[in-house]
Amino acid sequence: MDRPFDSAQDRPWLKHYEPGVRAHFDYPARPMHAFLEDVATQSPDKTATIFGGVAQDALLDAKLSYSELNDQTNRLANALTALGVKKGDRVALYLPNCPQFVIAYYAILKLGAIVAPNNPMYVPRELEFQLNDSGAETMVCLSRLYPYVRMVRPNTKLRNVVVTSMKEYFPPRLKAIFEQFVEEKDGHRATIGADEHWFQDVLNAAPATPPNVTVDPEDTAVLLYTGGTTGVPKAAEITHKNVVANAFQCKEWVSNVPKESHDATIVALPLYHSYAMTVCMNNAVLQEMPMILIPDPRNLAHVLKSIDCHHPTYFPGVPTMYTAIINYPDLGKYRIKSIKACLSGAAALPLPVQMKFQELTGARLVEGYGLSEATPVTHDNPLFGDNRIGTIGVPFPDTDAKIVDVETGEQEMPLGERGELIVKGPQVMKGYWNRPDETRLALRGGWLYTGDIAIMDEDGYFRIVDRKKDMIIAGGYNIYPRDVEEVLYEHPQILEAAVAGVTDPYRGETVKAYVVLKPGQTATAEDIMAFCRERLAAFKCPKIVEVRESLPKTMIGKILRRQLVAEEQAKK
Repeated sequence: MDRPFDSAQDRPWLKHYEPGVRAHFDYPARPMHAFLEDVATQSPDKTATIFGGVAQDALLDAKLSYSELNDQTNRLANALTALGVKKGDRVALYLPNCPQFVIAYYAILKLGAIVAPNNPMYVPRELEFQLNDSGAETMVCLSRLYPYVRMVRPNTKLRNVVVTSMKEYFPPRLKAIFEQFVEEKDGHRATIGADEHWFQDVLNAAPATPPNVTVDPEDTAVLLYTGGTTGVPKAAEITHKNVVANAFQCKEWVSNVPKESHDATIVALPLYHSYAMTVCMNNAVLQEMPMILIPDPRNLAHVLKSIDCHHPTYFPGVPTMYTAIINYPDLGKYRIKSIKACLSGAAALPLPVQMKFQELTGARLVEGYGLSEATPVTHDNPLFGDNRIGTIGVPFPDTDAKIVDVETGEQEMPLGERGELIVKGPQVMKGYWNRPDETRLALRGGWLYTGDIAIMDEDGYFRIVDRKKDMIIAGGYNIYPRDVEEVLYEHPQILEAAVAGVTDPYRGETVKAYVVLKPGQTATAEDIMAFCRERLAAFKCPKIVEVRESLPKTMIGKILRRQLVAEEQAKK
């Protein structure tokens, strides 16, 4: 949608354009790894990664400079070439957040090969499917995950396995602690096969000269797996052009955040996910910032201690992460006022969480939106401008968006009316890997059909109502879970909430709420239903409330509503 915006202050990239002109900006037609090489040349001594055990001791962390990072990516690229990896080959990553992930990611890109990241929480069945779907013949994996790789390898095309340990990039003191208290105690010291390789061995044996491979912006860079609307995992085929465009869009979005000498990004979001890949890693490279790598985002002590110690200014996250922090019992022990900008994505950001986090930190926490098929970000609220609570903001620069009818996807809906959100921009994927039918459904006439129900207001701000597939139809009424969840988050005793439709013999479906209470708090199902009846139309109110110890989540922290529905179906 081409529409005017009133203030260049609200959308900083408009400073070069007249209001009312489509927000277009130019980004370089270069592959993503070229920007790492630029930083290594221009600012070789700047810190690229910070990694270690800061949660235990502020001195127990290690750093790589950008020149060191680039040197090691060159070495790994040459080592992979020696193993037979060539342009277009898929190389799987099975790693948590650690320097090895960043090194491997850029090394693969330098070869013109394709990064195929895997969730490190995957069990063998899930890993085997993804390896076969991508056709990966080479993998870099963590030593403690190696047994799963060994288990599935005979059923895949894997020819090369490079194994690495968390300790390889620890400082000496922490490395000794790790070897004594983790490897020996828990048996995580891997014994690899004769035809497999240790990460440091292949690095040390390879030259640091840049690989001589020509990579075009239209070449595929990454396969990002997503469940999509069908629940069947499929890979969004993301090009270098997509990756570079979205990284530059993110950089432009935060261009009016005051610069600090200690600027750094907390990388607690998992790097295998598109959100962290773009907003944390690639954006950090463009801004020449350190990445503070957190292997386990659930380790809040590590996150908070890292903020206290390194004073980062950027903290991309998800609502469950911010919720956990504002309710952390020892939050007062940590200095967290360095945080300036927080972009929340992956799920709806409840207003009470947003307001409380901003109050405690002084930071700007804004809600945005994206999906793996768009690398992923398409919308965000301005950090310093008209931040509209409850919306996902406005489209990113050079991104068009509109609302169309759910039934046909062809009729544009009037302002304020619900429909499916569709987007168009340079960050939108090439298509789904080896799935032409799925691609035709998702990409129509140059537009990406998101599967999300949204509303656009008269100023061009968008609000996500829900997923098409999550809409509850009870007694003929359309009910959107997010409407109910927003009310549940206002309840003073509720920490987390999710709403789903469950089968009802009379209404077809009925509304069920799943809630987790704050520590030390009590509330009955009837208390919660009564609270909702005061704030919602009767047909929207939960008829069933289940109080739970926890809600199922992805590693990124997104609540798995689909799993809750599956649990209900399994009870029958």
